[in-house]
Amino acid sequence: MASAPLLCLSDSVAQGSGMPEQAGSTHRTQPPAGLSGPAGRAMALSWQIPLAYLAVGVLWIVFSDHALGLLASDPGAITRLQTLKGAFYVGTSALLLYLLLRWLMGRVVRSQREALDSEARHRELFEANPNPMWTYDPASMRIIDANPAAGAFLGWSRGELRGMDMAMLWPAEERDSFHAGADAIRQAPDQPHARIERLRVSDGSFRDVELRSTELASAAGDGRRRLVVLSDRTSEMQSQRLREQAMARLQEAQRLARLGSWEIDLPGRRGRFCPTLLHLLGHSMVDDRPRELGEVLVAADAASQSRLDQLLEELARGQVQKMDVLLPFVGAGGGERRLRLRAQRVEQDGQRTLRGTVQDVTEEQHTRRLLDEREQQFRELVRILPDGVMILAGERVFYANPACGGLFGHRPETLLGEPLAELVSADDLPALRAWLEHGQEPDTPPRMRRADGSTFRAALSLADASYGGQACKLLLVRDLSEPERMRDALAAGNLELQAMAARLFSAQEDERRAISRELHDDIGQAITAMKLSAHAAGSEEDATRRGEDLDDIAATADSTLEKLRNLSMLLRPPQLDALGLEAALRWHAGGLFRNSPVRLEMDIHPLPRRPQREVEQACFRIAQEALTNGLRHAGAGTIQLALEDDGDDGLRLSVDDDGHGFDPARARGLGLVIMRERAQSAGGRLHIDTAPGGGTRVRLHLPYAPRAVAEVPLP
Repeated sequence: MASAPLLCLSDSVAQGSGMPEQAGSTHRTQPPAGLSGPAGRAMALSWQIPLAYLAVGVLWIVFSDHALGLLASDPGAITRLQTLKGAFYVGTSALLLYLLLRWLMGRVVRSQREALDSEARHRELFEANPNPMWTYDPASMRIIDANPAAGAFLGWSRGELRGMDMAMLWPAEERDSFHAGADAIRQAPDQPHARIERLRVSDGSFRDVELRSTELASAAGDGRRRLVVLSDRTSEMQSQRLREQAMARLQEAQRLARLGSWEIDLPGRRGRFCPTLLHLLGHSMVDDRPRELGEVLVAADAASQSRLDQLLEELARGQVQKMDVLLPFVGAGGGERRLRLRAQRVEQDGQRTLRGTVQDVTEEQHTRRLLDEREQQFRELVRILPDGVMILAGERVFYANPACGGLFGHRPETLLGEPLAELVSADDLPALRAWLEHGQEPDTPPRMRRADGSTFRAALSLADASYGGQACKLLLVRDLSEPERMRDALAAGNLELQAMAARLFSAQEDERRAISRELHDDIGQAITAMKLSAHAAGSEEDATRRGEDLDDIAATADSTLEKLRNLSMLLRPPQLDALGLEAALRWHAGGLFRNSPVRLEMDIHPLPRRPQREVEQACFRIAQEALTNGLRHAGAGTIQLALEDDGDDGLRLSVDDDGHGFDPARARGLGLVIMRERAQSAGGRLHIDTAPGGGTRVRLHLPYAPRAVAEVPLP
């Protein structure tokens, strides 16, 4: 709030608002610098009349005595003439004084009557004024009188307000500001004051008000007074604060979504760009000046620039109305960023403008490439598997790998659409159907039928999967007619591959669909809706409807921010990038064990240097899997997590629990396989020491940089 607590009152407001005082006193809005008009003339007469009387008397005495000497020489006659002269002078003076005093007193009585009438009118205006008003003594800062509107607004009665210290109306944290403003008023009492302040009312709530104050002077000469007029600005200030909060949330949502808005004039290609977009592309935000489109959006290559110029030219000529294009541009630091430009041509009052958004989809594109690579790796893995992999939609083959085609004596493509009844012996088909529909595993391996009519016993593994947007069954087929030694040797690997294939296939499809839906539909539409609502709120004159619009924007922004955070957490924990491995481990372990009865002991030492990104991610994911296994499956009472530097250009992670342990030879979980694969991909080593009833100890050693990267000398 402000430093000065009181405000200026214009002359018209002071004269029309009324000035309360005790009966018989009068006020004026500004003390005059000198007397003028009737008052000035009265003061002049106060010395002019005696002076004129003195001059006339002197002249009368001098000239009348001389005239008497000329008229008579007899002393007796002169004496009688002197008596007559004195009587004439006194009578004439008394008559003139009577006439003069009668005229002056008439004017005084009329002035007093007019003053009393003005006082009554002013007090009536003061009492009936709908604006809260009070007068106070600037020396003591105590309220002298308040009108009924002030009592109703502040919640105190008129009697309670009289004599109240004005500092009580200000919140405690703003008392210093109040006293500083009071001192400023005392130093310049003739100056008006104006301010927006927050006052405390009787129920303890606060109201934002506009205060206007001016000095009053009493004709009775009983000291200086000031008049204060209040205007309630609570709804306006609240709406302004809500709008600022909504705009801040909108900017935060744009920053998290890496989405910026812009508007340019089509003929000149100059316009304004939001701060998020300027920051995204590494431009200065020190001013809000219009900028050239080519100054902000710099294409990464000549072909992209040519395509952008062609689209802009077509929009300027009206050949197209919208633009939606994905192009590479130069971003902050000179790096290349993939940006999606969406814009629409708008014509208003003869002006052609282009309004649109720019979204940085570099990370999205990178994620999509990774998903495509994982999908390709999965397909290649399934293709080279020695066991048959079959996906069933209903009871027909939807997919079959080459090994599956070899088992049944078909080419893989000829198996597509083949009914299950043609691939299974008629005697074993009911049991297999019951397994597929109800999960009732057959007692004996079913007999499968080849294309030449021969049969073979097959070990089957079943899992639910999603393929092409529909629910399917993933069936792993192994020929049991092969030597028993090969079956025993490959049993563990086949189970792991079966679980990995099912989970990777399902996760890949779910993740792609979720990311696509969240980024394209929910978040993009929510931000567009917030932008349109913000424009509508800015032009809304009704404070209530504007408040409702701002509440809707705030709710949408909160929801969008939550979706973005969840999406970011799914792709990569933000703490890992922002705070490092040590902080990320503390954060994850603390959140995982927050509501768990299992006791967690952490001993995380600061590392001398930060590992490379791949190593950090591998270490974090392995720790995540180990803690989750210990918490869910080990039945442990205490789990110990430790991270330290091993002094040999690497780091050491250990996760120990006192649970019931397990037999490593019989472990079939996919988590252990993934943990070993992550450790090997980062150039590290993973050792798991466990036994039934003996707890589990996970030891991980990782270099600070992957071996393939560490051996390459840095430029």
